[in-house]
Formats: sequence, C-alpha cells, structure tokens
Amino acid sequence: MADGSSYNVKLYIYDLSKGLARQLSPMMLGKQVEGIWHTSVVVYGEEFFYGGGGITSCFPGGTILGMPDSIVDLGNTEVPRDLFQEYLSSLRESTYRPEKYHLFEHNCNTFSSEVAQFLTGTKIPSYITELPSEVLATPFGQALRPFLDSVTITPSGDNGMNGYGQL
Repeated sequence: MADGSSYNVKLYIYDLSKGLARQLSPMMLGKQVEGIWHTSVVVYGEEFFYGGGGITSCFPGGTILGMPDSIVDLGNTEVPRDLFQEYLSSLRESTYRPEKYHLFEHNCNTFSSEVAQFLTGTKIPSYITELPSEVLATPFGQALRPFLDSVTITPSGDNGMNGYGQL
C-alpha cells in the first residue's frame, strides 16, 4: 500500500436470541447451542453487515441490535478504504444482493467471513459459520426448516450506505 497505513478489523458478534438459545437448545435441539449469531465487520470506523436489505453500514454498535455481545479482533489490514469500497460495491452488485439472502446458506456470517478473508486473510470463527448446518442436522431443525427458510434478517442501522458509506 502506498501510504503504509494499517487499519484494525473487528468482528462484532450479536446473539439474536438474547440468551434463549443457550437456555432452550438442549431441550429443543438435543444439543447445546450458545447463541443465534449475527455478525458484522468493523473497519475504518464503520460497521458493515449483510441482511435482507443487502450490504449496509452504520457507526459501530449503531444497528437496532445495539452493542455486540462480543468483539473479536481479527487483526489489521493495509487495504485502503477506497479499494474496500470498490470491493463492497462489487459484492453488492453480484454475490450479496438483497434477494440472494438466505438464513442458512447465504447470510450475514457468510458475508462477514468473506470480508474478513479479504481484509485480513482470516475467516471468522467456525462455531459461527457451522451453526446453521448443526441446527439443521437435528430433527427439530428439520421440522422448522420450511418456516426458517422464509425468514429474512434485516438489522437496520442508523446510517444506511447512502451518505455514510455510499454504496
């Protein structure tokens, strides 16, 4: 990179169940699940995530979900912000369009993992990305699949991509 700047990259992790998964999963799934995870990537002072509304950004902690349940430091990137914005624009026009969202197979966690890989060379923790297949492998998960396939998660932020991240 020309200017030698380095930017910290963090993974924000939210439990959409607010602790209910931890309490109810042994009874409902027959196995312990710690949470129902929504993730986003924070870099350049902005939080980026993907949901039913496509790729969105806001100030860190500015989604309707509030502050994350945990934060993982993914390391640093030397990718300049303008190159990252071009990368996001390309994802937004192809792989991560709103209509491509799918709760189990193409969601916020797939987005976060792909963005983390681009920025740092590291994917997000597997306990997050493997959760959908673990849930679907249970009889209860299979019974709920038709309903869950129709669910779209769109945690709006206080600043969409218009004006702040301009995608």
